[in-house]
Amino acid sequence: MSTLEYETIAVDRQGPVDRLMLNRPEALNSINTQMVTELRDYFSSLLENTDTRVVVMSGAGRAFCAGLDIKQADDMVDSAGHRPVGAGWGFQGYLAEVYILMRRCPQPIISLVQGPACGGGFAFVLASDIRIVADNVRMNAAFIRIGLSACDMGTSYFLPRLVGTSLASELMLTGRFINAQRALATGLVSEVVEPEQLAGAADSYLQEMLTTSPMGLRLTKEGLNMAIDANSLESAMAIENRNQILCSRTEDAKEGMRAFVEKRDPVYTGR
Repeated sequence: MSTLEYETIAVDRQGPVDRLMLNRPEALNSINTQMVTELRDYFSSLLENTDTRVVVMSGAGRAFCAGLDIKQADDMVDSAGHRPVGAGWGFQGYLAEVYILMRRCPQPIISLVQGPACGGGFAFVLASDIRIVADNVRMNAAFIRIGLSACDMGTSYFLPRLVGTSLASELMLTGRFINAQRALATGLVSEVVEPEQLAGAADSYLQEMLTTSPMGLRLTKEGLNMAIDANSLESAMAIENRNQILCSRTEDAKEGMRAFVEKRDPVYTGR
């Protein structure tokens, strides 16, 4: 196990799994400029990382992420005292890039969510691939509660795709909270557990993901993301065909087929 050196996030590398923890528990893991800088650095590093296969994202303490640190909102500058450029949109664009990087990275992201997950923290949950929550979770599109639009940090893109337009409209137009049981009933999350069970709740998902071939797992995330926005069946199938051809040419595909015939577990090497 190795640990990457950050201050507002903690990343423990446990073989093929990165455990990423938002690490400002004294501020309910609210988002400041340093956290954004560190998350951008971390998720950017995953693009060319073939050793890490899955990311588990969580929050330290009693909250997942309470959203933007309002107390620092008027002073969103980096460590050198400069305001981040963010593709021409200042801090708005600087933070928004984190969610794009989360979707662009080839590793599936499992989020473990407890307590408040609000605003930008809710968007972290939505940008993940699998969401598991404690029964004390409270999530909302908090932006509209502080004089802003609820269309922020990818929420207007992710939420209706996950739960449909009707519920997304309700949550975004009111800013009301959604609790664990309703989130489960509407398909927003995969599982609800007791708070003390949350830390280990990803283990069964990891166990199954890590039995797949490295390329197969990466291309499944990529293909699924592209298929969601495909404008036709033919467009989605073109991506599927491309991915299957790429996978079928690997040694892992040959090993997977041999193992199936021989009724044993495959041994994948990433080649």
